[in-house]
Amino acid sequence: MHQDIRWTYREFQEKVNTVARGLMGMGVDKGNRVGIWAMNHAEWVVVQFATAKIGAIMVNINPAYRTYELEFVLKQSEVSTLIIQGRFKTSDYVGMFYEACPEAFESKPGKISSEKFPFLKNVIFLGDTVYNGMFSWEDLMKRAEEINSDELIERSESLSFDDPINIQYTSGTTGFPKGVVLTHHSILNNGYIIGEGMGFTEKDRLCIPVPFYHCFGMVLSNLACVTHGSTMVLPGPAFDAEQVLRTIEKERCTAVHGVPTMFIAELAHPNFSKYNLKTLRTGIMAGSPCPIDVMKEVNTRMNMSEIVIVYGQTETAPGVTMTTTRDPVERRVTTVGRAFPHTELKIIDPASGKIVPTGEIGEICARGYCVMKCYYNNPAATHATLDKDHWNHTGDLGTMDREGYFKIV
Repeated sequence: MHQDIRWTYREFQEKVNTVARGLMGMGVDKGNRVGIWAMNHAEWVVVQFATAKIGAIMVNINPAYRTYELEFVLKQSEVSTLIIQGRFKTSDYVGMFYEACPEAFESKPGKISSEKFPFLKNVIFLGDTVYNGMFSWEDLMKRAEEINSDELIERSESLSFDDPINIQYTSGTTGFPKGVVLTHHSILNNGYIIGEGMGFTEKDRLCIPVPFYHCFGMVLSNLACVTHGSTMVLPGPAFDAEQVLRTIEKERCTAVHGVPTMFIAELAHPNFSKYNLKTLRTGIMAGSPCPIDVMKEVNTRMNMSEIVIVYGQTETAPGVTMTTTRDPVERRVTTVGRAFPHTELKIIDPASGKIVPTGEIGEICARGYCVMKCYYNNPAATHATLDKDHWNHTGDLGTMDREGYFKIV
């Protein structure tokens, strides 16, 4: 909406192929890390698919990061190509990048040489402005001319679904964030199962106000849409309650995603009653527990009688449990649903590691296609989270009832 862009899937695919060939033209190889530091723009989704198509590992960088956090992520994930947007509100992304990497200012594009960031070579600005040491988006498109379609097909055919494709940083509660390594298989199937859970078809139109850099936007929103041919609708670069309401009405959205605080802000907006939300049917509320009154209001005032709750974490790509569109409201507010298909869950006594009886509190553990490969360049943290049988220990305490519904306590 904010970029006045409207693409069919065919046009989207053409853009993806061009950017994929452009990145190859800039020397991006399979397994290279390509960082993206940007808000919710159409190009973000293009980069998501273009990097996957050439086997590069996309590194999601939180647009709220300050300079020292950017430095940490660029170093820790060994980013070789960085895609960066212009200023947003008080964040001057280009300025922060030069502060972190002053050598770039004196470099030619593609020739960055920095002691602090030995891997970093290319920086691409998400726009037409020419900055020192950076390629423009237009330069990236021109590089695509150096690579033909056959070379792109050959690269794509050399990939395996188990290859790592994405590093997402999880904030964690202590110290610096950890880079969760996810594969084609883990995120694509998680998105597909989510789309199935919401009953998505090509007739659905999802309003996406949740950030792409986070697994919610990137997987539960983007991949749920693409696996079902549904329409992705981006209301704005960052969350704005009225922009979401306006977008739902204007684009006749059938679904909207959000964390509880987003839904609360939408319901409480002084102009809420001005907007027609009759087209809404479903969506996801996730990220934190939902107060029962809010869920009831979302069901009635926003017409989302089929909204679902999803629980998981970045380490599980991200969803492991979900309510269904048919679950009664009480189930949807007091539980986080049942295990995803193809996902094993158990609740253990953290001290003994033994499974606890039904209904008793313990640590939730997950295993299956969705579990991360590792934390990038962090074996100690990996061993603390993934055990020898590849169970992911979530660190969350919960219960499971006799019908298989989980509660987070």
